[in-house]
Amino acid sequence: MHGIMADTFEKKINGYYIDPLIFTHKFVNACDVCICSGECCYYGVYTDKLEHEKIMGMKDRIKKSMDDSQTTDDSLWFEEPQEDEDFDSGIAVGTELYNGKCVFLDKQGFCTLQKVAMEDKEFKWKYKPLYCILFPLIIINGAISIDDDHLDRMHYCNKIENQNSTIYDCCLGELEYLLGKDGMVELKEYRAEYFSKLNSKKGISEPVK
Repeated sequence: MHGIMADTFEKKINGYYIDPLIFTHKFVNACDVCICSGECCYYGVYTDKLEHEKIMGMKDRIKKSMDDSQTTDDSLWFEEPQEDEDFDSGIAVGTELYNGKCVFLDKQGFCTLQKVAMEDKEFKWKYKPLYCILFPLIIINGAISIDDDHLDRMHYCNKIENQNSTIYDCCLGELEYLLGKDGMVELKEYRAEYFSKLNSKKGISEPVK
């Protein structure tokens, strides 16, 4: 995955190349924390430097929504910053693990950052890091692709018997959040074109829904 070359993809929307694998890669219908307990968050996430600063700027509010499985010692929340060109600021800051999970994941499998937004009647992803929102999608070398390295660790959504949808269909909201409404229209058009070409090569004439 990490050797992916973005310019091998033909379509670019709002500055991101599109890996057409997102249209075909099998996945669950929807995320269900009640089943998996937020397993994808067990390993932490990389935040942009600006996201990190936003979180630390509201640390007292976040602590109020944490439970006894989490630490309110904010010096234990983040790793040291590192350079990463896939982040807007060029700097990534990883969240630490506590009790075998991301410091912001509560014992029920819910993200405290999202909980805070919802408790305060804000948009649910207002404080959530972009890479957290996007999973199982990832931005890698300027392309929107599949986070297969992380997916390989999953015990629910990565099982074939649970995969009755695709990552694209499961992540429509996440893709629109990243690309915007106009970008999403363009993505849907590209998806139709992609399948049309694919079906043409296979000699299939039926339209793709």
